[in-house]
Amino acid sequence: MPELKRTLGVLGAAGLCIGAIIGAGIFVLIGVASGIAGPAVILSFSIAGIAAFLTALSSAELSSFITEAGGSYIYAQKAFGNFWGFLVGWTRTFDYIAGAGLISLGFAAYFSSFFEIPPGMIIGVAVLLPLILMLINLKGISSASGITNILVVLKIVSLLVFIAIGGLFLFSHGNSSNYYPFFPNGIGGMLSGASIIFFAFVGFDTVGVLAEEVKNPSKNVPKAIILAFLISTILYIGVSVVAVGLLNWKFLGTASAPLEMALRVATDNVFLLKFISISALFATTSVVMTSILGGSRGLFAMARQGVIPGFLAGISNKGVPTSSVIITGSAIALIALIGNIEWIASVFNFGILMTYLFINLSSMRLRQKMPDANRTFKIPFYPVPPILGAISCIILLFFLKINAIIFGGTWVLIGMAAYYFNRRSSRNEIFESEILNP
Repeated sequence: MPELKRTLGVLGAAGLCIGAIIGAGIFVLIGVASGIAGPAVILSFSIAGIAAFLTALSSAELSSFITEAGGSYIYAQKAFGNFWGFLVGWTRTFDYIAGAGLISLGFAAYFSSFFEIPPGMIIGVAVLLPLILMLINLKGISSASGITNILVVLKIVSLLVFIAIGGLFLFSHGNSSNYYPFFPNGIGGMLSGASIIFFAFVGFDTVGVLAEEVKNPSKNVPKAIILAFLISTILYIGVSVVAVGLLNWKFLGTASAPLEMALRVATDNVFLLKFISISALFATTSVVMTSILGGSRGLFAMARQGVIPGFLAGISNKGVPTSSVIITGSAIALIALIGNIEWIASVFNFGILMTYLFINLSSMRLRQKMPDANRTFKIPFYPVPPILGAISCIILLFFLKINAIIFGGTWVLIGMAAYYFNRRSSRNEIFESEILNP
C-alpha cells in the first residue's frame, strides 16, 4: 500500500493548520456576516468559535490514535463503516474544493484593490491562483509547508496591526455609536451570521488529513490543532470588535475588502492600508495552498481504500499524490468561475457542518468500539463536548440558505450513486477475474 513521507514537526503542522483557518473568513466574510448580523457579528464569531472548538476537541482525540492520512474520512469509516466513511470523505473533499474556490475569489478582490486592475479581470485572477499553487504542491509537502508558514507569520502580524491601529483609534475617540443597535436583525440574524462565519473556523482538521506526513502524529497533531485554534480565535474576536466599531455594519456588509475599508476610518496611511491588502493576499493564498493539500490527500485516502478509482492513489518519487493534486487544483479553478462568494460560502458550510457532525459522532462511537486505543489526548469532560458539538452543527444547519441545503443534498446523492456504481464495477471485475482465472 502506498505511503506518504513524514516530514512535518509540531510547528510545521500548526503552521499549516493556522494557514488553513485564517483566510477569507476574516478578510472577506466578516463583511458578508456583518451585513446579516449587524454589530452582533461579534457574538456570531463567538458562537461559531465555540461550536467549532467543540469539534476541534473531538478531532484532536481522534487524531491522537488514528494517524493514517484521510482525517474525517478515516474517522467515520472506522466508526460507522465504509459507506459512511466514503460519504464524509466525499463531502469533505468537495468542501476543500468549494472553500478554496471561494477564497480564490477573496484573493482576487483584494488583488484588484491593491493593483487597481479592471473588474473584468477578477475572475481570471481567481482561476489562475489555484493553478499556480497546484504546481507548487506538486514539488512536495516540504515546499508547500515552508511557503505556508511564511504566509502565516505575515497575516498574523497584519491582523495584530489592524487590531492595534483600529483599537487605538476607537479608544482615543470614544465613539461607540456603531455598536448600536446591537441586534438590528434580531437573534435570528446573529445565528445566520454564525452559520456563515463558521467558515472562518474551519481548517483545523486539515492537519488530521495530513497526519501521515507528520512526525510522531499521535502527539503532534492534537497539539497543532489546539494551538492553531486558540491563536485563530483570539485574533478573530479582536478583529471583529474593532471592525464593527470603526465602520457601520451596513457599509461593512457591502465591502469587497472590508478590513481595508474599516481601517480607512482610523488612518489614511497608505503603507498601512496596502499592508492589510497584501496580508489578505497572503492569508487567502495560504488557505488555497492548504486546501489543495487537504483535498488531494482526501482523494488519495479514498482511492487507497478502493472506494474511488485507484489511479488517484498514485504517488510520485517526491511522495506527492500527483493525480489527486492535479484534479483538486483544477476543480478549485472551476469553482472560482461561479463568482458568487455568499452562495459558495453557504454551500461549503452545509458540507463542513455535516462533516463536523460526523467527527463528533465518530469520537463517541469509537469510545465504544475501540475503548482500549492509546489516546494520547482525551476530550475533557467527555461526553459533554462532542454531544454539544453535534447539536451545534445541527442547529447551524437550519440557519443556512435553502439553496445551500438543496445543492449540498444533491452532492450527497451524487456521491451515493458514485459509491454504489464503483462497488458494482469492482464486483464485476472480481467476477470476471475468477471466470478467466479459475
